[in-house]
Amino acid sequence: MEKKEFHVIAETGIHARPATLLVQAASGFNSDINLTYNGKSVNLKSIMGVMSLGVGQNADVEITAEGDDEAEAIAAITETMTKEGLAE
Repeated sequence: MEKKEFHVIAETGIHARPATLLVQAASGFNSDINLTYNGKSVNLKSIMGVMSLGVGQNADVEITAEGDDEAEAIAAITETMTKEGLAE
């Protein structure tokens, strides 16, 4: 299992557009990928799940991936988070 923590810096948090980008990035992988915030974990391939967390600015989230392409999945999601200015 690979995991990485992020500190959300986007003013709007992980709302509709960023959530869509993260779901698209995660959906390209076979691994099970989850986003955890405030003790709740959701499938990162589910737009409704991600939106239901209500992740705001200055939130700390953790993304985990488990499967045959877990390292690549975490790398791609990290790139999306950084490129879009969502988290550091």
